[in-house]
Order: sequence, then structure tokens, then C-alpha cells
Amino acid sequence: MLGFVLAAVALSALAGHLLLSEVFRTGVAGHLTGRARSMIGELAPPSASPAEQQAVLERLADERRVAAALWSADGRRLAFTTADLPSPVPGASTTYWLPSRSGPVLAIPLPDGRTLVVQPHRVPRPVGFLLSVIALAAVLALASFPVARRITRRLETLEAGVRRLGEGDLGARVSVDGDDELASLGRSFNHTASRLQRLVEAQRRVLASASHELRSPLARLRMALELSRDDPADSRPRLDAAVAEVEELDSLVEELLLAGRIEVQEGIPAAEPVDLGALVAEEAARAGATVEVSPVTIPGDRRLLRVLVRNLLENAGRHAGGTVETGVGPGAATARLWVADRGPGVPDDARERIFEPFYRPAGHAESRDGGVGLGLYLVRRIAERHGGTATCRPRDGGGTVFEVALPLPPSRPAASPGAAPAVVSDGTTPRVD
Repeated sequence: MLGFVLAAVALSALAGHLLLSEVFRTGVAGHLTGRARSMIGELAPPSASPAEQQAVLERLADERRVAAALWSADGRRLAFTTADLPSPVPGASTTYWLPSRSGPVLAIPLPDGRTLVVQPHRVPRPVGFLLSVIALAAVLALASFPVARRITRRLETLEAGVRRLGEGDLGARVSVDGDDELASLGRSFNHTASRLQRLVEAQRRVLASASHELRSPLARLRMALELSRDDPADSRPRLDAAVAEVEELDSLVEELLLAGRIEVQEGIPAAEPVDLGALVAEEAARAGATVEVSPVTIPGDRRLLRVLVRNLLENAGRHAGGTVETGVGPGAATARLWVADRGPGVPDDARERIFEPFYRPAGHAESRDGGVGLGLYLVRRIAERHGGTATCRPRDGGGTVFEVALPLPPSRPAASPGAAPAVVSDGTTPRVD
């Protein structure tokens, strides 16, 4: 960083030197030419004595504040104010510049064959200018070093975090200070690292649980096939059981694949208008649930929303203890979907855990009809992918209510307080407490 600052200052010095040269050629050179030409008409004639020519040249040079020398046509110096001025070029007929250690020198050929050579008393010296710029560069470098070092230190910290993440440390994070571009980059890195850690941990949990869940139906399937082979006469019930196990495996694999896709995706890949009321009515009729719906359309993935509704109804059907009730309607900013049952309810300490993958409450882990523990997990993940929420709460009088809130389109007006819900299924409109 320090080298970068020095290089920038050196380039600035070069640009300044070129600018100074241009200023001299346009401003100083023009001014010097004017002074020299004003002296020509007052010079002593060639026939004057050397002493007279010397006296006149000194007076004119002092008045114009220049150093001057007068040369004859044959190269003799007739008069001068300083011996440091260079000799003119023989035979030149037009005004020209001569190089000199003390700066540029102007030579003007006169009509009588003589040559007037002049130089201003103060000429910008490039060497001095460059030395000044170098000194300025050193001061700027020392002043900017703390700032540059702070920036490079933050970059080094970010680089170390990236290296740790690349080496497998999924907990690698970087400290974020300020609100500049580097801070924004650090926040983006932390967000990416957090999401990567969640994805890897979720995959680990799913794989660990899936390996356990797949063993049970596979063991039952193998046992049924071995028994059928040992006793062919009584193989039909066992083959039916084997088919049921295959169907359970197929359902488990499908849910595992869907869970994996949802974990990887952000948001909804291809949203479309979905009539949530009609979709809930279809699934309720399939599950034999009592339903009340109001027309409501939301942007979403129809297939994923169908999985959400179906999993809620199947979960309630396994623990209903009576009729399953469901409904959907618009609110001020969200569509509210609920499924209620009169089952044993969910303990307070398990209302969040039931949304974890492969979690099943005590007493349901070994049940053949208790599911595999992915249904409610998929419900919450699908709701979150649509920008919504999925919650569980106790129902007055016993049972459980699962509620999903999904955002409505921004232009949709709020629901009318007096609007009556459309009644589907058995014609009732149950109240959910």
C-alpha cells in the first residue's frame, strides 16, 4: 500500500513537471521574448565601442531583470552580464532556445548580424521541483500509512476468514467495523459462511437420520420376503406387507429429495399466481376434512404449496381424535391457512422441535403410522421459502392448531371485515378457538 502511494505521488510529480514545462513555454517564454525584443531597439549600434555596448546592455538587462549577452556575427562576445550564458548557434536566422544548466536561454538574431542571448533571473528548475515533490510524497506516505495499514489489516482479516472457511472451518467469521465497502464485503462473507454452515449441518442431520429411518422399512421388507420364501403357501399377506414397505420407502425418498432441494434453494424459483382456497379445498376433500375457505390468491410454487397443505392434513389425521378442520382466508397483509384437530395436543417444549427433521414425539417414534418426521419440517421450510411462517399452538378445548401465514401480493386490498367465507365440503363453517 505504501508503494502504491509513492507511485501515485511520483506520477503526480511527473504530471506536474510536464505542466510546469508547458507553463514555461506558453507563459514565461512569451514574457521573456517580449522583454528581449523590447531591448533590441535600445542596444548600442555595432559601431559603438565595446565599453559603450557593455554599459547599455547592463542597463537594459537590469531594467528587464534578465541576464544577457551580445555576440558578434563571427562568434565574439561583445558584451555580457554573466559569463554563464551559452554561445549562440552560428548562421541561425530565427529566434530559438538554447539549453543551459540554469534553465532555458532565448537567442534572437539581430538584423545587423549580432545575436542577443537572454535568460530570466529566476527560471523554474525541474530538479528543485522534483525534490519538492519527493519531499511531499514522503510526508503524504507517512501521513497515509496508518489509514492504508488499517485497510490492509481488514483485508488480511477477511483473507484469513476465507482461508479458514476453505479449509473446512464452517464457523469462520470476520469482524465487521464501519459502514464502507469493506464492511459490506465482510457482512456478505459472514452471511455466506452462515448459510453454508446451516446447509452442511442440515445435510448432516438429514443423512444421519435418513440412514436410521431407511433401516427399519428395509429390515421389515427383507423379513417379509424371507418368510415368503420359507413358506410360499402363506406368502400373499407378507407380499402385501412388502409392497407397503416399498411404498413407505418411496415416500421417504421423495421427501428426502424434496427436503434437499428446499435447503439449497433461496426463495421461489418460479412463482405463479396460486388460488390457495381452491388448493386447500381439493386437499381437504381428499383427506375428508371439514373446510371453510375464502377466495385468496398468492404468488408461489403450486407443487410446494400442495405438499405443505397435504402434510398438515396428514399430520392432523394421524392425531385428530375426531374431525380435522381446516380453512384459509385473507388478512391485512397475509393469507392465513390453519389446520385444527382434537388430538392429545403438543407439549409446550415440543412445539418448535416438531418442525425439526425426523423429530417425532415420544410414543410415535416406533409407530408404523406416525410418519417419518419430515412432514412438519417441510411445512415450515416451504412457508419460509414463500416469505411466510408456520406455527403451532394449543386449541381451546383440547387439540392443536397449525397456522401458516403467507404474504399477499402488495397490490391486493385488505379483506373486507364483513365478507362471509365460502363453505365447502359438508356445509358447515366450524369455529377454530
